[in-house]
Amino acid sequence: MTLPATPSFRHDGKRALVTGAGGGIGAALAAALAAQGASVTLIARSWDGISDTAQALCDRGDTAVAEMLDVTKFSRVQQFFEERPAFDILVNNAGSNRPKPMQDVLEHDYDAVMDLNVKAAFFVAQAAVRRLLAEGKTGSLIHIGSQMGHVGGPNRSLYCASKWALEGMSKAFALDLAAAGIRSNTIAPTFIETPMTRPFLEDAAFRASVLAKIKLGRIGRVEDLMGAVVYLASDASSLVTGTSIVIDGGWTAD
Repeated sequence: MTLPATPSFRHDGKRALVTGAGGGIGAALAAALAAQGASVTLIARSWDGISDTAQALCDRGDTAVAEMLDVTKFSRVQQFFEERPAFDILVNNAGSNRPKPMQDVLEHDYDAVMDLNVKAAFFVAQAAVRRLLAEGKTGSLIHIGSQMGHVGGPNRSLYCASKWALEGMSKAFALDLAAAGIRSNTIAPTFIETPMTRPFLEDAAFRASVLAKIKLGRIGRVEDLMGAVVYLASDASSLVTGTSIVIDGGWTAD
């Protein structure tokens, strides 16, 4: 009897780009891809975090470089991709949140969140895809969404709007690009403890409200997302496109 071989989860010979990689989730996802053999480029709008993370990855024997790029500067984004070989893996991780009741959201709040979470994600993906198509390569687009792209939440109307938009955008990408062998999926985490979320989670009442929704009974860690990005970037997920991996401890199952 001949048993089927498990598809590889390795990324040897592949180039990966992670946006918003200066710390927290972005740095963790870059580390996960690098550990599987990808050559990883970490980008952020400042050098804070990305240079140290890239150096730490190189110190452990991985291949990584840091590049400063503001993903909201679209002409610069286009130039960035045009000047480099295609990236086989894109992790659209850069994002922002301004939690407040919908009646208190100001126009500049809306613009700041939607411009980064949706508009920048769209045009970064577009630039990445154009290079893949020009080189005749397949690839994997991975967008970091949120459980709030599947449900609503108090004080999260703006964030929910952006993450629901990201889910729809990814599904449409998947349909546009399937014939070229380019896949598009999202990872949708619950609250993950990072430097950005820590101030909110230090509020005892807020933390208790979050834990009451997470059925597995703990706040998420960046490590909880690393397996998902390795899977979606690998040949093991070659038939997976237009969907979302929800990593929420059971929040959205209720």
